[in-house]
Amino acid sequence: MSDPLDQPLAAISLQLAEERIKARALVEAAQALHDPSLNAYKAWTPDFARRQAAAADAAFAAGIRLDALQGIPISLKDIYGVEGLPIFAGTPRELPDRWRQEGTVVRTLRRQLAVIMGKSHTVEFAFGALGINAHWPVPRNPRDRKIHRSPGGSSSGAGVTLGEGTALVAFGTDTGGSVRIPASVTGMVGLKTTKGRWPTDGIVPLSPTFDTPGVLTRSAADAAFVFESIDGETVPPLADLVGIKLAAAEPFFWEGTDPGIAERIEEALRLAEAAGASRFDLPLVGSAEVYELYHRGGIVSAELYGFLRHDLPDWIATLDRRVRQRMEAGAALPAWDYLQRKDRYTALGAAAAAALQDADALVCPTVPISPPPIAEIVDDETYLRINLRMLRNTCVANFLGLCAVTLPVGSDNSGMPVGMQLIGPPRSEARLLAIAVAFERLLKAKDVWSSTAS
Repeated sequence: MSDPLDQPLAAISLQLAEERIKARALVEAAQALHDPSLNAYKAWTPDFARRQAAAADAAFAAGIRLDALQGIPISLKDIYGVEGLPIFAGTPRELPDRWRQEGTVVRTLRRQLAVIMGKSHTVEFAFGALGINAHWPVPRNPRDRKIHRSPGGSSSGAGVTLGEGTALVAFGTDTGGSVRIPASVTGMVGLKTTKGRWPTDGIVPLSPTFDTPGVLTRSAADAAFVFESIDGETVPPLADLVGIKLAAAEPFFWEGTDPGIAERIEEALRLAEAAGASRFDLPLVGSAEVYELYHRGGIVSAELYGFLRHDLPDWIATLDRRVRQRMEAGAALPAWDYLQRKDRYTALGAAAAAALQDADALVCPTVPISPPPIAEIVDDETYLRINLRMLRNTCVANFLGLCAVTLPVGSDNSGMPVGMQLIGPPRSEARLLAIAVAFERLLKAKDVWSSTAS
């Protein structure tokens, strides 16, 4: 019998339900893969996980199958409240007990008896794309075991939990790319949901305007499986890509890509065309404008400042200086400018959603650069420059109110994973995931899941 950890989630879930494998055995096999040197977890909780696995097994033995994720090992970004587990949100000390209260997403997982393996590392208050946190060691990107490279942020430990094999599903949040960036640079699949589709209660906020829960998985098929179990909407099966309309994004999304990144996306598009998809170019109105607004210190910074002043004022004094610098840029934003920007984002988002009605997905690189070595990010100027480059292509979907999926399509010239982003209009997650699954079948021969830097 093959290793159950290496199988698709749908197969694992079925075997658990039929009691051909036990949740306790599955969890212990995953725990055996834990590599502390990768530093994926802020809170690694093996006893907590084994108790949950025992509960899942007891329910199965009683003939009770609560839902598809019952008994499945998962990780949660350490900004999700979980009763019985500490929460730091990337800060140097625990947040007050009220932040442990479980919100809708976690309650859904708990009702299903999914097994929480621990809390994965995050950038402080989820504000950063590189995964760097001055208070805690930076997780190592598992795709390069020789050089300590960025794991992506702000869900910095999420992709690492999947890469080491201790979780089969990782839950993060995405305000400007914080699910898709770590998924892309670690060779995983990441789903950014439409704002408001999944509630953010029970999650420490960064920006109430843009925060979205999201999920990272090892494959597009797994992402579709998890989406259905959390959301309830069915991902329609696609036998192939025949008739699928793929829009190549405007030059803004391709400028300055590192060697091998644009090439892998282009190869994937050509493969899709050969398989029956149609391709055309589609400018996404407002892309450059919303990115420039963010570059100047946008409403995310202002909302973080407002939240901390109101809810956690004692935490401001200990902020990572890079988080503080970016936050303070928004703290100075006048109220009239804040309101005007929100109105502008709404107008541009409506125009973008209308334009995307002509395509099944807008296609571009997820992250335009290869994950940089941590040792090269030595000063604040370098940090700010690379941080902005990391999130350039992802933040647009957040600011325009869209949804998006990233999936791996090969390796760049440094041997690191390349993510291809599929962007769609609001609430088109199921359609995007169906396209991603069909793409995944086309790309399977490339073995992109196991590629690593030499």
